Amino acid sequence: MKSINIFGLLLLCIIANAQTEKNVDHQSLLWTRYFNQLTINDKWSLHTEFDNRVFINPFEDNLFLIRMHGRYKINKNIDLGAGASYFSVATQVPENTNDFRTPEYRIQQDISWKHDYSNFTTHQRFQVEERFIHNADKTGLLPGIAFTWRFRYRLQGEYSFWQKEKQYLKAIVYDELMINAGQSIVKNTFDQNRIYAAMQYGINKNIALELGYLNSFQQRASGVDYFDRDIIRFTFYHKIKLTQKHKTFTN
Repeated sequence: MKSINIFGLLLLCIIANAQTEKNVDHQSLLWTRYFNQLTINDKWSLHTEFDNRVFINPFEDNLFLIRMHGRYKINKNIDLGAGASYFSVATQVPENTNDFRTPEYRIQQDISWKHDYSNFTTHQRFQVEERFIHNADKTGLLPGIAFTWRFRYRLQGEYSFWQKEKQYLKAIVYDELMINAGQSIVKNTFDQNRIYAAMQYGINKNIALELGYLNSFQQRASGVDYFDRDIIRFTFYHKIKLTQKHKTFTN
């Protein structure tokens, strides 16, 4: 029932935006990511990722981020997470390059839960972000920091084609809705919607590779300007275990 309510909200956002005349900027990007999962014991783990994002045409830096969060497993289906991120943003429009980078700091909390159905698994995640974005204009950084909230809900499905010993191959699809909130949010309560499809190959119990396509449709602060981004994402998953019990990769 909660999933239905959330997707009802998504549908209302889509309908409302469809009735507004839009200025859509189409972009192509490449995201490359290293994702480390340090399993401490059966309950606790620490996840760290390094993500570099670039525009393809024209080729230009978009941003670089470092994210770290701890996770606590309540039971086999439900776990909690909390952590922080640092973003270094070069530009959001590749035709407009800057001689400086805009820093952003985030704090995040989330709850995720899953259900297994033979070869198919569903994952849901609700995440809250507190975002601290350094003020800037077209010429450089300005004094002060802007604070906003962002709420994210993701519904993900995974289908396992085969698994043999310590190797596996699975398909991943998800849809994620993001909503902004805060005093500075006036015309872009809807932040973005992301649709993703990928294949993940487990080389062994510690390493997996993932290649996928992500479409991000994002509303900008003006309320009538949008980014429609076609993104190729490559991820290198690396697990380090302090316990002997094997666990699959989570994201």
